[in-house]
Amino acid sequence: MRTRVTELFGIEYPIFAFSHCRDVVAAVSRAGGMGVLGALYFTPEELEVELKWIDEHTGGRPYGVDVVMPARYEGADAGDAEELLGRLQAMIPQGHRDFLEGLLAEHGVEPPSERADRALLGWTDQTARPQVEVALRHDIALLASALGPPPADVVELAHEHGVKVAGLASTARHARKQVAAGVDIIVAQGTEAGGHTGEVSTMVLIPEVVDAVGDDTIVLAAGGIGRGRQVAAGLALGAEGVWTGSIWLTVDEADTPERALPKLLDATSRDTVRSRAWTGKPARFLRTAWTDAWEGSSSPGTLPMPMQFMLVADALPRIARSGDGELVTFPVGQIVGSMNQVRPAAQVVYDLIEEYVEAVERLTALTEAE
Repeated sequence: MRTRVTELFGIEYPIFAFSHCRDVVAAVSRAGGMGVLGALYFTPEELEVELKWIDEHTGGRPYGVDVVMPARYEGADAGDAEELLGRLQAMIPQGHRDFLEGLLAEHGVEPPSERADRALLGWTDQTARPQVEVALRHDIALLASALGPPPADVVELAHEHGVKVAGLASTARHARKQVAAGVDIIVAQGTEAGGHTGEVSTMVLIPEVVDAVGDDTIVLAAGGIGRGRQVAAGLALGAEGVWTGSIWLTVDEADTPERALPKLLDATSRDTVRSRAWTGKPARFLRTAWTDAWEGSSSPGTLPMPMQFMLVADALPRIARSGDGELVTFPVGQIVGSMNQVRPAAQVVYDLIEEYVEAVERLTALTEAE
């Protein structure tokens, strides 16, 4: 497979794998694609450890880092992370805290032994910039911005380090804003995707974005892609590679929580929902008692980003450890209906390519004269 993106990064396959697990990132890069580590949940010190490990386990193959630097969020005008944290904590209504604790008690989730104090992490410009600094100290090939155009100075800094910049977009308008910010690659992500996602389907979005950004900007197709036939479809729509995420949650190397894994393996493509119940912005999750409760009549409603995550951050590990398991959810796309077995990450890459080749051969046969 040869596209502009494989030539740009020197990779065998135009398959990008987003994951919060370093083992998955390294495994995909070694298999000929490009792993991209989600930095969101790591402190700068933890991220340094993760990237050092990846450096040592990719065999010199390229990899990337994904950060979250939203353009709009509550408290964006705060001076620093400490001031921001204090201001936002004070803005969380007591009614929301009471609703959360009542929901946890209803499902038998044990009280916390100690606070995790990881409420903000990389959800803001102030807290993501230290992650960018750490990432650029390593030999990364790509810096991706997951929520909105990255700040112009961050794009410039990445380019000074010889690092390409990608931006996720869920509409053609968002894609044009990303190009204006100077990004090199647009990840056009349809609503089928897991995590933060818009409302336009992948089949409609990809050609819209390709046409909107023109020939000078590389586009990757994203959103519900987990089969080789879908890789072929993405390229047919004008993309030059694919950005995948959900399918890596059920590989051997993944660190998916023990309680979440069986739910993912058993789920169908209809078992997801776009919800604000985790971050305050619409994101696709496995539908469970957690997402239902926040949409229910007794819910006080969700809070704006990043306050919703600040509210629930300490509850999430408690849910994973105890209770009846009904609240356990996870960001995942509609491709979850095809994620019904655990395989090594490298095998997933090879299966994608094998089915892609079969799809291309089938299409080629349709055009051959008898």
